[in-house]
Amino acid sequence: MIEILTSGVALGVHVPGLLLADRLRERGVPVGVSVLERLLPESKLATTATMKFAFHRNFRVALAGQKVAGSPADSVDPVAVAALFADWRARGVDRVVVFSGFWLPLLAGYDCEIDVCHVDSVESPSFTKTVTDLDVRHVRLADAEAGTIPCSIPVSTEPPVPWAEREQRVFLHGGGWGMGTYRERVGELLEHGLRLDVIAYEGRDVTAEGVRYFMVDPEWHPWLDNGYPPFGQVLADGSTQFARSQGHHGSFDLTRAAMATVSKPGGGTLLDSLWSATPAVLLEPFGAHEQRNADLWCALGFGIPFDTWRESGFDPELLRPLHEALLKADIPDYAEELARR
Repeated sequence: MIEILTSGVALGVHVPGLLLADRLRERGVPVGVSVLERLLPESKLATTATMKFAFHRNFRVALAGQKVAGSPADSVDPVAVAALFADWRARGVDRVVVFSGFWLPLLAGYDCEIDVCHVDSVESPSFTKTVTDLDVRHVRLADAEAGTIPCSIPVSTEPPVPWAEREQRVFLHGGGWGMGTYRERVGELLEHGLRLDVIAYEGRDVTAEGVRYFMVDPEWHPWLDNGYPPFGQVLADGSTQFARSQGHHGSFDLTRAAMATVSKPGGGTLLDSLWSATPAVLLEPFGAHEQRNADLWCALGFGIPFDTWRESGFDPELLRPLHEALLKADIPDYAEELARR
């Protein structure tokens, strides 16, 4: 049996883990999902939830916080870890897929095959901050050094929406924690007549007229359950009816219908771009690893910097070749390969 190991501090690694679990189940492979934060004391979880909003409200705080953040593995409850390993043994878990490097120190206490799945194109902070001598197999969903996409995890079985059927609509977001400068771009995009879908992460984000706002339930956290984030459109009265998507996260439907996304270059954003064939218009990165993501996506012809699109007057025709390049991508399916093992 396979266990997918994610972390709730980053939806950009948690959601790909859920996607892999679903793609494996569709192939008849027994699979479970474990979230690192379920091993932490309540006080630590409360701090993580508070940081989420601080990072959303101020990107400079987020960048500084990333540099000094420690490993949550240092705070796990040993009793909870022992109980988790006992559960794995009872279920016959003999392979794990690690999406967060913070799991690696704990895995020294459990004998199994280990795949380390890198969503970003280089090692993200959870891996660079972790030292391990475990025998692992590295799996890369993007590879900045090689300039390739070695394999991927299908987000959906639905084909990309044809370019001619897409509205001149742009989807702006800040990843799982709503980080980055995407909210600062709303005004100028509206001035150029573009229709906008924007992710709000709290009520005070809903500010601009003529924008469709959507929201992930701010009371939900990945350590609460193994479902996709509760997601819905913010209505005129400010309320939101949250629903759970099946098979993929709800925001992917917005990516799939848009002519472009505008966001920081997180690994999860690249995954959505690939499987929707939606060009990625890239904002300032959250750290050096995301800059490498941006460089790779631009080099492959799948994305462009926001400033480049701005210089064209936000011309939709500048995006069409990116969409066409994404359509031609023929990437091996990691879930299919894993199911055969």
